[in-house]
Amino acid sequence: MQFGPRVRPRKATRAADCEAFEQLPNVGPAMAGDLRVLGLQHPRELAHRDPFVLYQALCAHTGRRQDPCVLDTFMAITDFMRGAPPAAWWTYTAQRKLLYGNV
Repeated sequence: MQFGPRVRPRKATRAADCEAFEQLPNVGPAMAGDLRVLGLQHPRELAHRDPFVLYQALCAHTGRRQDPCVLDTFMAITDFMRGAPPAAWWTYTAQRKLLYGNV
């Protein structure tokens, strides 16, 4: 049996165009799964969520501290779903360190 190449969902350039977590900038299958584990069902729910609370919930769910870049990603995707332009997760690192120190 032969399988074709894996088709990746097109990344959204605006929040209004985002219908699946995998369409979010910076989000792949694993991060999309983490968002679902946290009880989210649609990207639009991120607009009303606190990225630090999401990070803490994921740490609690997995029973271990997540890499701080996960918090950077949560900051990027919540901002995106609030209308910010797409930005790489690492552009949030300095802001994360300023707001939360060494998480």
